[in-house]
Amino acid sequence: MNRRELVLLLAGALTAPPTLRAQQKAMPVIGYLATSSPNPNSPNVVAFRQGLSETGWVEGQNVAIEYRGAEGHYDRLPALAADLVGRKVDVIAAASVPSAQAAKTATSTIPIVFAIGTDPVEDGLVASLARPGGNLTGVTFMMTELMPKRLELLSELAPQVGVIALFVNPNNPNAERTMRDVQKAALAKGVQLLILKAGTESEIDTAFASLVQPHASALLVGNDPFFNSRREQFVALASRHAVPAIYEHREYVAAGGLISYGTSLTASNRQAGIYAGKILKGAKPADLPVQQPTRFELVVNLNTAKALGLTVPPSILARADEVIE
Repeated sequence: MNRRELVLLLAGALTAPPTLRAQQKAMPVIGYLATSSPNPNSPNVVAFRQGLSETGWVEGQNVAIEYRGAEGHYDRLPALAADLVGRKVDVIAAASVPSAQAAKTATSTIPIVFAIGTDPVEDGLVASLARPGGNLTGVTFMMTELMPKRLELLSELAPQVGVIALFVNPNNPNAERTMRDVQKAALAKGVQLLILKAGTESEIDTAFASLVQPHASALLVGNDPFFNSRREQFVALASRHAVPAIYEHREYVAAGGLISYGTSLTASNRQAGIYAGKILKGAKPADLPVQQPTRFELVVNLNTAKALGLTVPPSILARADEVIE
C-alpha cells in the first residue's frame, strides 16, 4: 500500500457514517451478580435475557453478559462485585438483596438493576420507590412482607398444627426482620413458632432432622435466594419428614411442594431485563421507578396434599390461581 492509498483509507474511516462507527464499537457488557451458582440456562436468567431482547438487546449479538455467583457464600459477594466494577461493565444486574448491597458498596456510578424480595427503601438501596435517586433501580416482589400471610394460609390448610417451624438463612440481612414479623403473626394465631437456621446445604439437612414431631408441625420456608436454589432439597426433605410446608414461589410446588404464595419470579426477572436494556439505551436509574408486584399467585399441589393426608379446604381451592393434580 502506497502513501496515497493509506491517506485515503484513513480519511474514509474518519468520514464513515455514525451508525457504522457505532457498529464498530465494542459490545456493552452486563455483569450478572447472583448469590448462588450463576446458571445462564436457569429460568430466572432466561427471563432476564427475554426482557433484554424486548428492548433490542440479544446476548452474543449486541450485548455480552458476564456471570458471577457466590455459590451460596454471601461473604464472597463484595469481591465479585469489585471484580465486575474493575472490568468496567456497563450495568450490574443484582439478583438478590445481598448482591445489590455488595454492588452498591462497590460503585456509585455504574447503573445497578436489582430483582429482590424485600423493600429496597428499608434496605437502604433507594431513596424512594417512585424516585430511586442514585445509581440503583429495579424490581421488588415484596416476599418478606408476605410472610405473615403465608403463615395464615398454612394455619388454614393445617388447622390442627400447634407448632410451625420457620426456616431462615442467618446470612440474609433480612433474617431478623422475617423472624420478628412471623413471630408476631404466630402469636396472633396462637401457634408456637420454632426457628430453624440454615446457611448451607448440610445445615438444611440438620435443621430438618431437629423436627422432633414432624406430624405435629408445619413449615414456613423464608424468603432467601439460597433457599430458592435448593428448592428440590427442601421439597424432598419435607416429603421425607411428612411436614406440610408453604413456600414463596410456584417453582417449589411444581417440584412437588405443597403450597406457595407470592409473585412470579420469572416475571420479575423479565422486568429487570427490560430495565437493564433501557439503561443501555441511555435511561438513568434515578428516573426509572422501582417496579412493584401487581399480582400474587396462590399455587396448590393436590398430589402432595393427598400424600400428607391433608384435605385442602374449599376456601383455599377457590382462591388458588393454579392447582396441580
